Amino acid sequence: MEKTIATKTQEEQWMVQNQVFRIYDLVFRLPPQAQSVNFEIRRDDHIKYLTKCLKHLEPSFAVLDAKYCLSLLFSLYRHYGVMKNVGYQFEALYVKPFCLLILSRPWLCYWIIHSIALLGDCVDDKLENGAIDFLRRCQDPNGGYGGGPGQLPHLATTYAAVNSLITLGGHRSLSSINRKKLHTFLLRMKDTSGGFRMHDGGEVDVRACYTAISVASVLNILDDSLVQNVGDYILSCQTYEGGIAGEPGSEAHGGYTFCGLAAMVLINEVNRLDLPALINWVVFRQGVECGFQGRTNKLVDGCYSFWQGGVAVIVQRLHATVNEQLGLPNTFNYDCRTDSDHDSTNSDGEQCSEGTSSPVNDINEPMQEGKADASPSVGLNSYGYNFIKRPIGMRPIFHSMALQQYILLCTQEEAGFRDKPGKRRDLYHTCYVLSGLSISQHSSVKGADSPPLPKDIMGPYSNLLEPVQPLHNIILDKYFEAYEFFARS
Repeated sequence: MEKTIATKTQEEQWMVQNQVFRIYDLVFRLPPQAQSVNFEIRRDDHIKYLTKCLKHLEPSFAVLDAKYCLSLLFSLYRHYGVMKNVGYQFEALYVKPFCLLILSRPWLCYWIIHSIALLGDCVDDKLENGAIDFLRRCQDPNGGYGGGPGQLPHLATTYAAVNSLITLGGHRSLSSINRKKLHTFLLRMKDTSGGFRMHDGGEVDVRACYTAISVASVLNILDDSLVQNVGDYILSCQTYEGGIAGEPGSEAHGGYTFCGLAAMVLINEVNRLDLPALINWVVFRQGVECGFQGRTNKLVDGCYSFWQGGVAVIVQRLHATVNEQLGLPNTFNYDCRTDSDHDSTNSDGEQCSEGTSSPVNDINEPMQEGKADASPSVGLNSYGYNFIKRPIGMRPIFHSMALQQYILLCTQEEAGFRDKPGKRRDLYHTCYVLSGLSISQHSSVKGADSPPLPKDIMGPYSNLLEPVQPLHNIILDKYFEAYEFFARS
């Protein structure tokens, strides 16, 4: 009989599964009191780590422009260049980290500031003012934000900068955004395909569509000229699997699926997507490790706790559209029993009675003419706000308690979060793992203003994080503050 040879993909999957299952086995063999410690968020340690990272970034607010970074980089090269066989090491240790620092400082600001906010804390006045001033210098005179002062404006860093400023909040932060110039920049990035380019001469993809639409919506500058044919482009990226790819003909991916779905909600065209197929795809991305993978046959990754988990919680508010596409009545009977009612170490066994509701207007229902604030611009910019204000019409379509278990046991370090066991912590994964934990904790509430029940929180209730607006991944209170501020502007 011919021997079966394992593929590289299978070997890596088995290795990760063994690492994850070993952690679960070790924890669940402990006495209950010892177990509980492993399910606690090390909140103070995470905040100290994040604050320290922001303080280390603080000098770059003032002096680390691209010219300075390149000068320092060449100095290091001259020093190490006299040594033999250091080219690869030099690139790995210095070139790549410096390029990341030069090009991604608004992202570093967002990952840190958003993570601190999720943990219920905020930065001090000095760091806040430094961040606002730095991001103001990243703002291009012709609109948009670059990766640093004087750099080419880019939709990704524009999204990161705007989300950072909204998370900081307050008049000084919010008024620093030049919305008129930013709208001009977004129009300049508009492509004839209906999509957007990431930067002048850059690539067109779903990520660009989302960052442009998200920024325009939250700043109250979304209009017909920006929305035109965006839905056509995103629809062309939905694949046979049901998920959404970065561009037509590519593979469905968790990050792009989130971007495509969120953008379609914000432009009020989500009913054009095949939502049952999308749901079918995303629910099978949660694997035996309890976390999410980004694509079919890929490894679990903590960051997809948000990218895939965010898709799942957005779908929960699209029940009317899903029912319509399935040919079901446009009503819902919300059963508030959640997946935490399954066998779980922290389930308190409380029973929750079923609730009913009258039919709810879906997000894709057009604004009624003749109403106050029913002009096209206000209508377009209100879809995100109306979406988060509507009640949740279906139970979670993923196992939220299992996801919380993976996050707490497999991604949490003494300070910060990582991709999976065997990886190192980083700010990107800290941000999106915490974002995923937040939406998982709040996935069973009926409305944005309702706190989750203790049985829906893995570990002690003190683990509860701040809720987010899932379409933008901004703390909910900060989103409402920005919405009111820009509605008045």
